[in-house]
Amino acid sequence: MSARQDARATGVAIYFTDFFEIDPSVLDEYGAFNVSLINDLPLFIDPFLLFDSEKSKYRELHDEIIRYLRFLRDESVSGGLDRASISQWFHFKEVRQNWLGFSRSGNSGSGLGAKFARELHHNLHRVFKNFGAESITKSSHLEKVCLFSDGVGRDHLSDFTTNLIKFYLLEYTQEFALTYLRAEQTRKVAVQKVRFDYERKRWMPASYVLPFIRGDYVILTPKDMLTRDAAWINRQDLLSGVEDIYEAVPDEHLRSQINAYFASQLSEDPSEKEIKEAAASTVNKFPVLIDYYIKHKEENAAEAHRQSDRKVAETQKLFIDQVRRLVDEHLAGTSFYKPANSFDESLARVHFLKHVIEANDGWRFFYVDNTPVKQEVHLQLLFRLTWHGTHLDVNREPNNGRGPVDYAISYGGSDKTLIEFKLAKNSKLESNLRHQVKTYEEANRTPNSITVIMYFTDEEHARVLRILKKLDLASRKNVVLIDATPKRSASLL
Repeated sequence: MSARQDARATGVAIYFTDFFEIDPSVLDEYGAFNVSLINDLPLFIDPFLLFDSEKSKYRELHDEIIRYLRFLRDESVSGGLDRASISQWFHFKEVRQNWLGFSRSGNSGSGLGAKFARELHHNLHRVFKNFGAESITKSSHLEKVCLFSDGVGRDHLSDFTTNLIKFYLLEYTQEFALTYLRAEQTRKVAVQKVRFDYERKRWMPASYVLPFIRGDYVILTPKDMLTRDAAWINRQDLLSGVEDIYEAVPDEHLRSQINAYFASQLSEDPSEKEIKEAAASTVNKFPVLIDYYIKHKEENAAEAHRQSDRKVAETQKLFIDQVRRLVDEHLAGTSFYKPANSFDESLARVHFLKHVIEANDGWRFFYVDNTPVKQEVHLQLLFRLTWHGTHLDVNREPNNGRGPVDYAISYGGSDKTLIEFKLAKNSKLESNLRHQVKTYEEANRTPNSITVIMYFTDEEHARVLRILKKLDLASRKNVVLIDATPKRSASLL
């Protein structure tokens, strides 16, 4: 049975190919990532993959990004940045229609607002003053704006890159839609801020025929421009390797100066935090280090592609292939998707998943290449994808004033249950169990909460039992442990 038939038979649509009744192999052959239309998946476009691509079109996209940054720099130098210009040129909404990125709920992120505009404007003169005239690196790079401070992170880089190449993504999606989708599955859509007109100095709209569902269009993204976790050029990598970077500076006198300054920022037994702060101070003092860092990354470009290919493949396996199998083989057509009140349904689903994971080899879906899920945010996303199909509102990480909870499951305003998903190895597990859920219950005005803790080893299990006993939670029915240790009767995927 094909995935197209599966979605029809089970009634559980999660991914683009489910909603638009396309065989996944068609999308895969086209080269696009099969996004979930339930929640963003943790991937983003890495501009370095455009710069180093074998595809001339990708390299042209990178050139367009650099051209726009040079325009911003030149306008800033000339004093042409009034309030209206800053709003037009620096502020961008998140392109939520690509269903990729770092959204905790659905596909709505914060976009590029005033903070990003200030950071980019501040760094234009320092970072981009030699754009197009580099003597150390092969090219200019957008990622430089992320290297001077923590104010511009991976989410900003992703949103900015996506906005600047949006015209290509729209053309790419339109071609797929016209070739493979039925007319009733598409709509001609007017999209704002598609291409920049350098003569008029303004962003121009354009219209495209795009996949359309639930009141909005969808944008597809090629897999070979995506990565996960961090861009190839990133600030954390720069700071952690600053000593290796300045050792590669050919000017002996400059190298000695940098070494002396870095050493002067450290105590005799520096902590990791102190070393990071010293590295940041050294980079600010000697910005040339950024160019030598980027040169090193350019020289090792092949590794960028190997890492991104691996990360995209892992993301597809964990959040698409294995979730699809978990739903189709174990959950669809069962009581897992039958309605109830929020607490009973939530608890029933948790116990049903517990049974599938512990007794029906479901533990396998939480491993990739023999390695268990490492991040709680990934565990939470896996559960979110399987929970689609309920009549209840599944609101991921709502923040009602006292910090975000993983999920609020509700049916109307008076029926609400909070769910927290935890990894047993979490170093702050005891503190979280002691304080977190009670605080969330008070903030969300509900007495109903469930805490789910997944463990992957006997040692983790023993640790959780000790914590629960210490906190007098061992007998609470709303604290559920899930055993995801490998079982002898099954083999890893």
